[in-house]
Amino acid sequence: MSDQSTPTKTISDFEAKLDQADKTVASFEKDDRSLAHVARSFLRSYPTSIPALVLLVSIIAFGLIANRFLTAGTLSLVLQQVTVTGIVAIAQTLVILTAGIDLSVGAILVLSSLIMGNLAVNLGVPTPIAILVGFFFGGLMGWVNGVLVTYVKLPPFIVTLGTLSIFTSLKLWYSHSESIRGVAIEEKAPFLLWFGQGIKLGTATVTYGGISLILLAVVVWYMLHHTAWGRHVHAIGDDPDAAMLSGIRTNRTLVSVYALAGVICAFGAWVAVGRVGSISPIGFDTVNLGSITAVVIGGTSLFGGRGSIAGSVLGAIIVGVFNTGLALAGVDDYWQMFAAGILVIVAVALDQWLRRASQ
Repeated sequence: MSDQSTPTKTISDFEAKLDQADKTVASFEKDDRSLAHVARSFLRSYPTSIPALVLLVSIIAFGLIANRFLTAGTLSLVLQQVTVTGIVAIAQTLVILTAGIDLSVGAILVLSSLIMGNLAVNLGVPTPIAILVGFFFGGLMGWVNGVLVTYVKLPPFIVTLGTLSIFTSLKLWYSHSESIRGVAIEEKAPFLLWFGQGIKLGTATVTYGGISLILLAVVVWYMLHHTAWGRHVHAIGDDPDAAMLSGIRTNRTLVSVYALAGVICAFGAWVAVGRVGSISPIGFDTVNLGSITAVVIGGTSLFGGRGSIAGSVLGAIIVGVFNTGLALAGVDDYWQMFAAGILVIVAVALDQWLRRASQ
């Protein structure tokens, strides 16, 4: 009897061990799923943490690769280089939060700067008035985009692609394809160059343009998170039909978003004049894609409803850090574009992962 019971007992022990192993594997899988869930929840709650971490790691990495990178002068130069792109990225963030996109932001910026420069330098209009007129036309161009998207019911991509061509043609016609030189601006309208000035802190120079970028980000962040208008913008991006049924005037809010984006681009035009020191009708031709890149890297969802103003500013700085760091490391320009493309693809893939988790 004992000989027959021994194999049976052995088999029972083996089955018990298999059952225990299955439970152990299941517990590990459950832990993995719970960790992934926690990670996704954290990233959705704090989307700015991703670009902040990427920025920190990239600064440390380029500091090890390029000897001159971790200096106050270089880091302040990075901020100066991304100031205009960061301001336009804030405008782009507002539009993308509503599940739209604006491809005409660069043309609005340049045309607004030409209006300011022509009025102040060529026509002798007082500079503050010329700047306000530039703001008005920047808002007007954004308002046109908003009306076509909301009331004519055209896709934002198609609308802004069309107005990009229209505004580009208008800026070439208005300027007669001629630039306004820095010498003329300094003589007749030096206030246009104010944002190019700054404060010297040792080897670093903090320009008023860089300070204005931070202040603008704080103001727009407050509007989005502490006003009814900001809550309406997020609601429209999440679900426009539900927002409309809840009593939100979706059309008016959408038009105001595009108009405000135009005003911000006009403000960026004033900053750009100070940054460059002149006004060219063919300047800032890459700021459209640059702003979208900054917004995507900053964690704003292209499907609307979720995003961060601070993240977009950090996204612009990340691109500047990569470009400057790779240049100091002796890497060719095309690899800098390659790195920016990789960052965009990774950011969009992460956004898709977060969206699938929420669904």
